Amino acid sequence: MSYLYLAIAIVAEVIATTALKATASFTKPLPSLLVVVGYSSAFYFLSLCLRTISVGTAYAIWSGLGIVLVTVAAAVFYKQMPDAWAIAGMALIVAGVLVLNLLSRSAVH
Repeated sequence: MSYLYLAIAIVAEVIATTALKATASFTKPLPSLLVVVGYSSAFYFLSLCLRTISVGTAYAIWSGLGIVLVTVAAAVFYKQMPDAWAIAGMALIVAGVLVLNLLSRSAVH
């Protein structure tokens, strides 16, 4: 169940982060509400998953997947296409998350 909570937290954070641009510096109410609800939900579900997942592991997954998913969302919604170096950097981040989860003894499962 903890990884489901983490997945919900990641999706909520990605939605909130993607909506930040649409707030126009928090002058537009609907996107601003989406940001507040998204981040509030994200932190709530992150706190739930931390009952059984170590903080370092949860944060590595959260940040790694968040970076990739926000980049995809920015490409789709705002036409902000990453270059080859950005993609390479994200691949290294994902590789680090995989190493942490698959090989490290510090990851609690």
